[in-house]
Amino acid sequence: MSPIALLLFVIIVVTTLIITYWAAKRTNTTSEFYTAGGGLTGWQNGLAIAGDYLSAASFLGIAGAIALTGFDGFFYSIGYLVAYLVVLYIVAEPLRNLGKYTIADMINARFEQKKVRGVAALSTITIVIFYMIAQLVGAGALIQLLLGIDYWLAVLIVGVMMTIYVLFGGMTATSWVQIIKAVLLMLGTVVISFLVLAKFHFNILTMFDEIKTLTPLGEKYINPGVKYTNSLDTISMMAALVLGTAGLPHILMRFFTVKDAKTARSSVVTATWVIGIFYILTIFLGFGAAAFVGASDIMDANAAGNMAAPLLAHALGGDFLMSFVSAVAFATILAVVAGLVLSGASAFAHDIYGQIIKKGKITEKQQMKAARYASVAVAILSIILALFAQKMNVAFLVSLAFCVAASANLPVIIFTIYWKRFNTTGAVTGVITGLITALVLVAISPSVLNPEPGVAILTGTAIFPLTNPAIVSIPAGFLGAFIGTLLSNKRDEKKYAEVIVKANTGMK
Repeated sequence: MSPIALLLFVIIVVTTLIITYWAAKRTNTTSEFYTAGGGLTGWQNGLAIAGDYLSAASFLGIAGAIALTGFDGFFYSIGYLVAYLVVLYIVAEPLRNLGKYTIADMINARFEQKKVRGVAALSTITIVIFYMIAQLVGAGALIQLLLGIDYWLAVLIVGVMMTIYVLFGGMTATSWVQIIKAVLLMLGTVVISFLVLAKFHFNILTMFDEIKTLTPLGEKYINPGVKYTNSLDTISMMAALVLGTAGLPHILMRFFTVKDAKTARSSVVTATWVIGIFYILTIFLGFGAAAFVGASDIMDANAAGNMAAPLLAHALGGDFLMSFVSAVAFATILAVVAGLVLSGASAFAHDIYGQIIKKGKITEKQQMKAARYASVAVAILSIILALFAQKMNVAFLVSLAFCVAASANLPVIIFTIYWKRFNTTGAVTGVITGLITALVLVAISPSVLNPEPGVAILTGTAIFPLTNPAIVSIPAGFLGAFIGTLLSNKRDEKKYAEVIVKANTGMK
């Protein structure tokens, strides 16, 4: 590792620890721990949302996917971007008005039942664990390559750092780490995109013309069909990406960090601009890597293409730019995993321990202690699972997290807000049906079973043909919630009227 890279990594670590120390002095209550006391402004929360959303998978994975597969890699950019429109227009405002700390709080605003809170917390924990393992496994592999250290040590470093942020600084520290990371990520992406465009004389049409002659795929590079040959599988993956974001607990939790629904909407608008610009610029990252690094060199560094952006930075700006990009990737990983730990800890400590086991009879001091213990427990569990999951397919874990979020959480969130007849039985059956359908179909899919040894987790023939089951599991989640509602005669129209007023006005 070069001295410049080491210096930049040290600066990132020291800066984030200073922020944590500053935030720790301002984190004394449960509200401050889980939601930064609702004190973030619209632009601050918008940047923090962008920081949460633009994970290493986006920065490194999409750049590599576009570099190696052209248009098919850009599918991810489209899916992640459109997903925010669903969040903006359907979920953001009512979620902020109805919820407190977690998704379960929002659903419980209408159904004050322990079993509803329990299944919502179970779904949240499942999503967080799959997403967390994916991030830690990716982080371990990436830092192992960048710093030249062992995988287990890389996972341990990231795990310890994320635990420190959450344990001492809570949501305030996590939010500011995400804000700084979002700014650095956008700065690095804009600089690289500018340098790529300069190589094509600042003419995008020239770039699209010349890229066809600079990759082994030729004309196919700018057309769909290189990677995704099964159109049904492509639609299923896009459904998971577009609808899954509106059910991801660590993203939804961010809407509780602002004071009202108006600020929540403005934060989503800021986030959508930042995220939109970023995903458009991924074209330049991918095309630049394909043109100036080359597919063979990218795959030599990492078969999945995850090193495309750092290698492009080295090709265009030498050691300094590559070191900067690597440090940004490190900050990206730290920010995302810290957000995940916080959302998992809130489901354990607030929903299961505080509201179900202690029946809400818990002091402020006990809540804080439970939240911190839960944060350490989530971090340790995730580190252990990530150490054993080194050989697992990371993409499969991420797609499963999105799929479960869209199948188990989204139907219940939408029906809670928009369906008068929806009841407790429907909420429970909706979450369970979506969760189980997604897990079972993935377990028998080509992501887990493949006849060729080493290609998937297990050797065998897949029973379900699609790599992502969202096209089946999302309708199943909605259907489960619908049938469950019809099977019960219970309904409370007065409570629904209160929820509608509260969801649209924020009146308590």
